[in-house]
Amino acid sequence: MRPALQIILLAFLFFSCTETDQQKNRGSMKIPKDSALFTTVKWLDSTNRSFGTIPEGRKLDVAFRFVNSGMRPLIIQRVQASCGCTVAEQPDEPVLPGNEGVIKASFNSEGRIGVNNKTLYVIANTRGSQTNELHFSVVVEKKKW
Repeated sequence: MRPALQIILLAFLFFSCTETDQQKNRGSMKIPKDSALFTTVKWLDSTNRSFGTIPEGRKLDVAFRFVNSGMRPLIIQRVQASCGCTVAEQPDEPVLPGNEGVIKASFNSEGRIGVNNKTLYVIANTRGSQTNELHFSVVVEKKKW
């Protein structure tokens, strides 16, 4: 095998096998199976927001604030974006009753000309449904050369 090919393979193995501590911990909080441990959440921001128009190539950062309005810790197991152009962030620790938290996301508008409707799926120990949906829309204008 050629040395250049060996170096490429070794680099690929190294980078594909490494994780940051944040990646290891993400999703490590599990929703309890006992519904007595479920709680409620009150969204302080609308769960359906419009961010107007942005130029193609700009990143749009969005945030949805909430408060744990129940009597048990709110465990957010995962936040999943509806497509790969949006990267979501979630709290790393449970949100205690009465405390506020935020779900953040960043939308990459590169190559997304037109109306974009995005959804964030928040999987948590909430009464009724463990999947909460957050929606946002933005219009992306074509780059002007």
